[in-house]
Amino acid sequence: MSLVKLVDPVSVEELGRVHFIGIGGAGMSGIARILLKRGVRVTGSDARSSELITELRELGATVHIGHAASHIRDVDTVVVSTAIRDSNPELGEALKQGLRIIPRAAALASVMAGRTAVAIAGTHGKTTTTSMLTVALQKCGADPSYCVGGQLVTTGLGADDGQGRMFVAEADESDGSFLMLAPDIAVVTNVEADHLDNYGDPRAVHDSFARFADRVGSLLIACADDPGAAEVARRARERGLRVKTYGLQGDDYRVSGVRPDGFGTVFAIEGRGEVRLAVPGAHNALNATAVIAVADELGLPFEEIREGLGAFTGAKRRFEAKGEAGGIAVFDSYAHHPTELTADLKAARDVVASYSGTGRVIAIFQPHLYSRTRFFADEFGAALGLADEAIVLDVYGAREDPEPGVSGAMVAGRVPLPPERVAYAPDRSAVPGLVAERARPGDIVLTMGAGDVTELGPQIVARLS
Repeated sequence: MSLVKLVDPVSVEELGRVHFIGIGGAGMSGIARILLKRGVRVTGSDARSSELITELRELGATVHIGHAASHIRDVDTVVVSTAIRDSNPELGEALKQGLRIIPRAAALASVMAGRTAVAIAGTHGKTTTTSMLTVALQKCGADPSYCVGGQLVTTGLGADDGQGRMFVAEADESDGSFLMLAPDIAVVTNVEADHLDNYGDPRAVHDSFARFADRVGSLLIACADDPGAAEVARRARERGLRVKTYGLQGDDYRVSGVRPDGFGTVFAIEGRGEVRLAVPGAHNALNATAVIAVADELGLPFEEIREGLGAFTGAKRRFEAKGEAGGIAVFDSYAHHPTELTADLKAARDVVASYSGTGRVIAIFQPHLYSRTRFFADEFGAALGLADEAIVLDVYGAREDPEPGVSGAMVAGRVPLPPERVAYAPDRSAVPGLVAERARPGDIVLTMGAGDVTELGPQIVARLS
């Protein structure tokens, strides 16, 4: 998408009639939904149909399946997802007509304008933290607008236009376009090397987050436990921005006593009291603490936010339960970075230990992007070593073309488990059978990856049945 440059956001009124190329994506469909609810005429296109597209049509959008130049008709602004290539015929036609062409983040900035904007950024955890904050605010009666890179379990939606004064958004750093946002309040959960196909080196990733902090209007909330986020906080404080930190080492919101509680997690915040979550993992205790810090800034009562956090049951594809058969529970996760795999596998171990203490964790991982697999093959292998059994699929290329020598076998060969407990499965259809051969009552099966590995969960449950 190199033909589309970062631009200054405009008001919703200035957008006029809007066409989305790649409207079916989680982020794109969410913005389209909000515009439709605000009375904007929306058209769009995508390679295939989906439930999200059906919902948009029901709200009044005209959505084409497939891309063609003829779809660019009576349009003022074209929004383009990062998955769209420069050769796309609709993009070419928009350029030919001289239309305003903007990336997704610029459209997001437009719908956030005029609200008290809270943006959640970070290499990991931003979808869950954004979802947690949204649910907690809803439970408080704040009725925020929100745009999340996933779907809330409670509403089934990834975005909606609320009647309250707040707008909660996930700030995606993958292509650097989060630098178009100018939130009043921002959270940085962590900063690590990722998306190196775009940034080139880790230093550029860190610098991008520092520049994001420069755009925050009132308060930056950062995780003190993460070196990258702590560095962003230090630099922001030196520039005069108000900063608060949270975590086990947090100056303002110090976490302690984190422990598993069945499928959930219990922890305490010094000076506040205990918080009980319905989702597993120490990382979610940190995410919830960031929510509490935001709520404080918004002037919301701790007791109400604590109740709202307890009602949060997750976001889709974030350790999402897919079913159980024969005493074997199957979950699905969007984890596609080594740190995310590590966090989810540790959470899975907590759940197993809390329930039976004898079950095992069977990890099924689909690497996402050839470049990421090449960069992090060693780290992926090490993370999968936290499981008792590992099954590695081939790479889900998404927007990238295959690279010679880069495959799931690179990752499988680096898993530090006995060979009989590691399988490379280039044929995805073989995975349910492999799981059936290996799993036993009390085990947890966790599918992980940002690609179509998510489709395996129901198939595995059916096979186990």
